Amino acid sequence: MYAYAVGYRHCLSKGSKLSISLARGTSNYHPQVPSAYQAGRRWARETRRLQEQLKAHGLDRHVTSAAADDVEPAWDRTFHRTRDFFRGYRDAGANHVLYNFGSLDGGVGSIWNARQIFFVASGMKYVAAIPEIYNSAMAEQWAELAHIAKHRYNRPLKFAGVMTTHTSRNHAVKPRDAHKMLVRALANVGTELASVPPTLTNIRAAE
Repeated sequence: MYAYAVGYRHCLSKGSKLSISLARGTSNYHPQVPSAYQAGRRWARETRRLQEQLKAHGLDRHVTSAAADDVEPAWDRTFHRTRDFFRGYRDAGANHVLYNFGSLDGGVGSIWNARQIFFVASGMKYVAAIPEIYNSAMAEQWAELAHIAKHRYNRPLKFAGVMTTHTSRNHAVKPRDAHKMLVRALANVGTELASVPPTLTNIRAAE
């Protein structure tokens, strides 16, 4: 990750003010660790260490360290290990964003309840969501959560963009179309407080 930061900085023109948030990602898919809570604390520690390294080498003006987790309810139906990982990250006091780039797997109440989903999508300190938007149904699920966050918890859902998996072969939803889907779904439920920045992330294998 440090090498990536160095490469990014070397590609910038002199005086450039461009910057990125470089996030180390994991997932909640059947974690094989003795303690998910301690794993979260260590994830925070490594995130903080990278930031210190960036600062020591003068890279922190253009690259900041963050963390990420592909959170999907179906992978941890009890919610316990996912909750513990997030709490460990929070309690370690990393002071760096933890991006949730996952799904809702059927929406609020299908597997996790509203409080559980909100906790790992925006409710916990440091967390922001980059939801997987592969179709209109997924956009509607996140819009429902945003509506609940606004009216039940009186807090906006903190979106940091959208996630897609488009390639020329799979004909999946394109990043900009996914962003439009989510914005439209939010408008349909009247959730004005939840805005979605035009930050697009598309994951694809080599074609």
